[in-house]
Amino acid sequence: MFSNFLIGLREGLEASLVVCILIAYLVKTGNRDRLTPIWIGVGIAVFVSLAFGAGLEFGSQEMTFKAQEALGGSLSIISVGLVTWMVFWMRRTARHLKTELHGKLDAALAMGTGALVATALLAVGREGLETSLFVWRAVHAADDGWHPMIGAFLGIAAAVVLGWLFYRGALRINLSKFFTWTGGMLVVVAAGVLAYGVHDLQEAEFIGGLHHQAFDISGAIPPDSWYGTLLKGTFNFQPDPTVLQLIVWAVYLVPTLALFLAPVGFGRSVGATDQKARKAADEKSEAGSAGDVARGGDGAVLDGERVRDGARRAGSGAVGDQG
Repeated sequence: MFSNFLIGLREGLEASLVVCILIAYLVKTGNRDRLTPIWIGVGIAVFVSLAFGAGLEFGSQEMTFKAQEALGGSLSIISVGLVTWMVFWMRRTARHLKTELHGKLDAALAMGTGALVATALLAVGREGLETSLFVWRAVHAADDGWHPMIGAFLGIAAAVVLGWLFYRGALRINLSKFFTWTGGMLVVVAAGVLAYGVHDLQEAEFIGGLHHQAFDISGAIPPDSWYGTLLKGTFNFQPDPTVLQLIVWAVYLVPTLALFLAPVGFGRSVGATDQKARKAADEKSEAGSAGDVARGGDGAVLDGERVRDGARRAGSGAVGDQG
């Protein structure tokens, strides 16, 4: 349940921040009458994501056991790839996300209502599809009834509340540290999903080694005990993994977590002049972003900036128009 709460919170907060940036920018530029297409795009994105998850669930029920295991294992690997890409992408581009969204929104405003709907749909839909795929795989891996689904919905609900508080200027949090910690935990969760996906493919006889166990500690950690269920639901822990599962888990987790937690720019050879130029450019960019916030105020800033009073004024106006 915790792992699904985490993925719902992380992906949901990213989507909420995107919506906050789009709405606050429209308010700041005097385009409050164009808010409706943004909400239409968000609604379509939510519907498509739910439909995608429902299609995975009901479509797989008509398959044979081996086909279900093959599908589940394949989707596990795909979902791990998407989540890994997502956490590294956010780590690398969070600083410039606001500017990028503003540019896309300017182009959409020039093109018309349909472009605004598409901008919101694509920005939020990607997060929704990733969430649906990862949660569906985690639900089947945990085999714990509706608890994983409840965890995911609670995480999404918490993300929506946090996004609204950011927008209104009522909450201050270092988003850079938040995404670093949650990203690191998601890498650990993804390692468990990947190992479980390998087990599914072994049961589907796509790969061998199903009967070559690395160890068996079922006696010490029974799968049906409360702590065994907790470990499985949180980290997809298995007390009797195969040798291949253990190898894949370690090969993914150790280098991925090390790279993710390494300082940004680690391993790059940059001259002193280039470093100074980059630092000056970053300071100029941050100063421009701070000026934008002070004038119109986005409710959320992704590189650890604090919420400004201007965001509170802009947010109040936007909420009144939406009502």
